[in-house]
Amino acid sequence: MTDIDGTATGVLPEGARDEGLDARLVVDRGSFRLDVALTAAPGDVVALLGPNGAGKTTALRALAGLLPLTGGHLRLDGVALDRTPPEERPVGVVFQDYLLFPHLSALDNVAFGPRCHGAGRREARALAAAWLERMGLADHADARPRRLSGGQAQRVALARALATGPRLLLLDEPLAALDARTRLEVRARLRRHLAEFEAVAVLVTHDPLDAMVLADRLVVVEHGRVVQEGTPSAIARRPRTDYIARLVGLNLYRGRAEGHTVRLEAGPAVTTTEDLAGAVFVAFPPGAVTLHRDRPTGSSARNLWACEVAGLETHGDQIRADLTGELRLAADLTAVAAAELGLHPGARVWATVKATQTHAYPA
Repeated sequence: MTDIDGTATGVLPEGARDEGLDARLVVDRGSFRLDVALTAAPGDVVALLGPNGAGKTTALRALAGLLPLTGGHLRLDGVALDRTPPEERPVGVVFQDYLLFPHLSALDNVAFGPRCHGAGRREARALAAAWLERMGLADHADARPRRLSGGQAQRVALARALATGPRLLLLDEPLAALDARTRLEVRARLRRHLAEFEAVAVLVTHDPLDAMVLADRLVVVEHGRVVQEGTPSAIARRPRTDYIARLVGLNLYRGRAEGHTVRLEAGPAVTTTEDLAGAVFVAFPPGAVTLHRDRPTGSSARNLWACEVAGLETHGDQIRADLTGELRLAADLTAVAAAELGLHPGARVWATVKATQTHAYPA
């Protein structure tokens, strides 16, 4: 595992099997209870995604051994780690702030882990040099952390975590400290490195783009519980909570389907192309919503609602309108369209959505 500075130390006992991660993490902290099951095969990258306070960091610290389990189990490659001290776990950690030793060069920061693991100075430095070369940082081996950019420091921290060959790599918001421009480049580099990692990697993030790009599978946690898990594309297509719907940019509602009509739990009916029965979710993107100042006539849209503009904000290169009224929803439109409609908080509008642009699926 890594100690608090992020350095990987420790190995699995001889004879351990290559089975990956099998965990149920139960942690009680005051009134908060975490109860999360996690499984992953070697080579998998799993992202723990959720709002602030959901329990993501608690889960990561439990995997690292920095928080004791109240219940459940933790097995890595078939070996129980529940009672294994943190410093003896074959786990590498990259913390959000990287926590590099300020008085050591990049080379010696990376060499620190192998030295703690029993390697001689020359062997450890040779291994560290090889990792820096792999990270594209050979020219910065002698630089101390204060002379490194955010992206370079992130790569040094990753090299340090990987230098002892951990069987579980934990990344706590690894891109959060970077500016937007650097984040784009480092995210692409990190994806390549994770694709080459032969053990299990668990990424904690609140950023949906980081999760979608870096992970093979998402585990969404809310209030200490798993609310949905699956591939990024599956979760983006079929969100099951308001939080996930907002993350992937969808309007989401729950109701009961009767053929092509879904009667919402709180709101009007929605016409869909799917023919379903029973409890369902209905989703559609804000870009599928068309706004009108007057009630449209002769429109082909099957869904029409009277709404009021509650707020407007810039969303990328568009304007996002937050609407209330018969149905609460978000609508995206161009700045030109918003100006032509004369949109402002309090403005009354009609919102339409074609049935072909909705997506209904079992709840």
